[in-house]
Amino acid sequence: MLGDKRTSARKILKTKAVVAMEGDAPVLGRTADVGANGVSVGVPNPLLVGQTGQVSFEILVDGKFATVSARAKVMYCIISNNEFKVGFQFLNLELAAMTALARFMR
Repeated sequence: MLGDKRTSARKILKTKAVVAMEGDAPVLGRTADVGANGVSVGVPNPLLVGQTGQVSFEILVDGKFATVSARAKVMYCIISNNEFKVGFQFLNLELAAMTALARFMR
């Protein structure tokens, strides 16, 4: 069995997400968990490992919603509960998003 390759702690996050892969129309998904380096999102169709695109979702930080919108790379894609669970690694996360995620992870 393969070990977990995540490089940071994760926190459960169940919220709507928009996934816009390069060359494809945006699709709605639902996050499962998030960390400083990435997010897991359930989507209706499979994505290819190595594909890049944009992932956007909201988190609650200090009583206010903060939107995290980041370029991300698909690290894995598995079928789970009639949807595809996709692990994204953030690429070049902007400072505002990095700060919001750090506060959310406290």
